[in-house]
Amino acid sequence: MGFLRARHDEAPALGCDPADLAAVERVVVQSGTSFGKGMRILPPDRRYGMYAVYAFCRLVDDVADDAGEAEDKCRRLEEWRARIARLYAGEARDGIDRVLLATIRRFDLRQDDFAAVIDGMEMDARGPVIAPDEATFDLYCDRVASAVGRLSVRVFGDSSAEADKVAHHLGRALQITNILRDVAEDARLGRLYLPRELLERFGIAPEPAAVVHAPALEQVGRILAGRAHDHFRAAAAAMRRCDHTAMRPARLMGATYAAILNAQERQGWGTPERRVSLSRPRKVLIALRALVS
Repeated sequence: MGFLRARHDEAPALGCDPADLAAVERVVVQSGTSFGKGMRILPPDRRYGMYAVYAFCRLVDDVADDAGEAEDKCRRLEEWRARIARLYAGEARDGIDRVLLATIRRFDLRQDDFAAVIDGMEMDARGPVIAPDEATFDLYCDRVASAVGRLSVRVFGDSSAEADKVAHHLGRALQITNILRDVAEDARLGRLYLPRELLERFGIAPEPAAVVHAPALEQVGRILAGRAHDHFRAAAAAMRRCDHTAMRPARLMGATYAAILNAQERQGWGTPERRVSLSRPRKVLIALRALVS
């Protein structure tokens, strides 16, 4: 793990016990995501702060994705609301709590942003989201993605209004890209995140099974891809008004997801079961360009 590779004479990140730091990093490692590798560009306090934010997001997302009953999942999310409230009252009960509390205090994270993430998970937990209207679609993107961004930019090192604009636009761009890439996978789970108005505009029944092989899915995909590109551009413009060093991770995420969106557009939506991905050399090149820009 990252901390275990640190020099013996270095103070522990965030002033936390090494065992607690290992607990949050373990959540990242066990998730199998490349997120942890991407955060290695950050100094220790910020890196473990992001691990703590990721651990929170991963654990509440696991609740929403659980196969259990909606009532039980919502109860467990309410427990997370109480857990976050305790942290803001200064009470930590385990290693993840302690690193989260240190992160909240070190980077002045806002309780409302944690609450918004839980609200987004609750939208999934109450039952599969199926063809939300445009307002609900945007609210969902804000809660599950942009709210995470609002927490993240502060850990990155910029708490300005422009950094919040980065979170607003980049979060939506990333989430729309994910939705467009995962149409078939979501349909298998009985979910359909594409906006109802767009589906009806092109004569597609607002049902998961109906969307996957609908010829007009191509038009819906291209319209939403256009929206995502607009958000990528707005995020990039806001980044230029932010602390340049602090925005390095945001530039990296933006460049990676923009490349995924471009690849999806080249493939189209005729075979949505073919999930778009980037080769490792392509990811490395994107990262190098983003980090030196």
